[in-house]
Amino acid sequence: MSVSPPASLSWRLRPAGARALAWCGGLAYPILLYVAVLNEREPTGVRLLLPAVLSVLAVPLLLRRPFAALTLMLAGSFAATLTAASKLASAFPFMAPGQAWQIGSLQALLTDLAVAWIAATRTRRTALAAAALTLAEQTAAAGHYRNGRDAFVSSIVFLVLMLALAWLTGYLVQERRAHAETVRVQAAEQAVAVERLRIARELHDMVAHSIGIIAIQAGTGRRVIETQPAEARNALAVIETTSRDTLAGLRRMLGSLRKAEPEEAPLAPAPGMTDVDRLVATTRNGGVVVDVEWRGERRPLPMDIELSAFRIIQEGLTNVVRHADTHECRVVIDYQEDELSIEITDDGQGPASAGIGYGLTGMRERAFLLHGQFTAGPRPEGGFRVAARLPVQAETR
Repeated sequence: MSVSPPASLSWRLRPAGARALAWCGGLAYPILLYVAVLNEREPTGVRLLLPAVLSVLAVPLLLRRPFAALTLMLAGSFAATLTAASKLASAFPFMAPGQAWQIGSLQALLTDLAVAWIAATRTRRTALAAAALTLAEQTAAAGHYRNGRDAFVSSIVFLVLMLALAWLTGYLVQERRAHAETVRVQAAEQAVAVERLRIARELHDMVAHSIGIIAIQAGTGRRVIETQPAEARNALAVIETTSRDTLAGLRRMLGSLRKAEPEEAPLAPAPGMTDVDRLVATTRNGGVVVDVEWRGERRPLPMDIELSAFRIIQEGLTNVVRHADTHECRVVIDYQEDELSIEITDDGQGPASAGIGYGLTGMRERAFLLHGQFTAGPRPEGGFRVAARLPVQAETR
């Protein structure tokens, strides 16, 4: 217990330390760049390596505060370009106009990369402001290392094209990322809709089955009410129990399932916990041995709870067969006083892949519609775990 506070304190200090180092690197970049170019007699050719390497100092700040980092990079770039132009002009008066562009082009490339990063990670307004500021700096710098109207105009055209290419590249990356996120959200919503339609279809079958039982028992009671009152009372008791269970299921689920019914709804009875053994046998045929442990007193539950519990077990075992890369798993079914608890665990080598697809979304949706709880994720000791807790209403116990 005494070790926990220092550990949590260290976690709180790490982001602050990282921010401080990022700002130190960003502030040091223009200063060191100016010093490097100032102390270099001819900052061209291979000697451009040091100004290029110094840009690494601004990267941490660029990841955290891109606009501030770009401003520092532009300041260092302008100072370095002016310094290089003046040094070459004094040392090589005849060749300076043809050589000073190298440091300017290198700095323009670095700042264009920063603009591309901003366009890929920030809003369009921020990216446009960054591009405008960068173009202004590059235009001002070009006036110091290009002599003559034609050379200056050609340099500006080149700088504009390179900056536009960098900005568009970053913008397209952001658009593609946003499109991928939209597709992912739409796919998840579609998976939820499909699962709800499936639940609605099964709920329809459950209600139809219950109404059929009620109709039969009502007819029986009507025929024997005068000659066999006891049999009539039994029929009324069955009608009461069946109608209560059906109404409880409707209250829990119908409000969330106001969707159009698909055509050709299946007419087979809805599966329940009595079908778990059949499901286990089918899973064994798929190459996975299932160890089922029943806890508590097994008893009939409302049809909607039994159906959802069966589907959760079915989908959990399907994930094990498809993704877990194992030959065995364990299912624990616990009948508690006020809830039904289900846990599916495996020791497979593919826990990360068990979350691929939308099976987990369907299981979570089923538990949510019954006001239950659902968790799924990798186990610390390896493998994957799926757990659901479905509440049981008081009148069904």
